[in-house]
Amino acid sequence: MGLLSNLARGLVRGADRTAEITSKRGPKSFYRSRGAKPTGYITSSGKFVKIKKMVPELVVPNLKGFPLKAYVSYKAPSGTEQPLTAKKLFMETAAVQIEKDFREGIFDSNRLEKYGFEPSQEDKVFRLFPKNYVR
Repeated sequence: MGLLSNLARGLVRGADRTAEITSKRGPKSFYRSRGAKPTGYITSSGKFVKIKKMVPELVVPNLKGFPLKAYVSYKAPSGTEQPLTAKKLFMETAAVQIEKDFREGIFDSNRLEKYGFEPSQEDKVFRLFPKNYVR
């Protein structure tokens, strides 16, 4: 837009409306450059060039004859199951086998890999000890 059109727009709509919306000027929920990603670029002449590879492609399976629906009513009762904790997960997976081996007398504390424990965290993306713990 030219200088004249910006000036005319400012006079018609009010001088403060010509300014770009920023996080200070917009509502509390406004965060600049969050949301949809651009699907192209703007040339020096101000034209938008759409790039087909940048357009997101949604792959949706065919759900004909599928018994479940996508909508869950707000009137549906809330779940009765408690959230899964680390202790509960351990008791359901490894503790049963450890108890059984302990009763039979074949439990060996040096061979915990049998129950799913890993001896080192060297090749892991997030190491469990000591870097990730708050000191």
